[in-house]
Amino acid sequence: VQLQASGGGLAQAGESLRLSCGAAGRTVRSYHVGWFRQAPGKEREFVGAVSRSFASTLDPDSVKGRFTISRDNAKNTVYLQMNSLKPEDTAVYYCAATVRTDWNRGMAYEIFGQGTLVTVSS
Repeated sequence: VQLQASGGGLAQAGESLRLSCGAAGRTVRSYHVGWFRQAPGKEREFVGAVSRSFASTLDPDSVKGRFTISRDNAKNTVYLQMNSLKPEDTAVYYCAATVRTDWNRGMAYEIFGQGTLVTVSS
């Protein structure tokens, strides 16, 4: 299933943004969902993921303590809460789904939808 990220925009350093991820007409409760980002001129980076059973993981040390991943199955939505934003968080953010057991690793995700741009100014 192809998921779509939304909620990006312009923020100043130190502010917060919450991104949403869902799939029109499809339920996400059956999938583990991962978040990725791609900064200009850089490769796509695995940010973290949330499992079907609500376990979550964050990957790069640069986001630990600032980002949180959660899901609301009633709303068919997965969230990426980003606090204390930094200019280096500027990127296009993507979400993706998997049913693989290695859901906490970026390699488990293969199909990416349209991302949402987050721009953080200093």
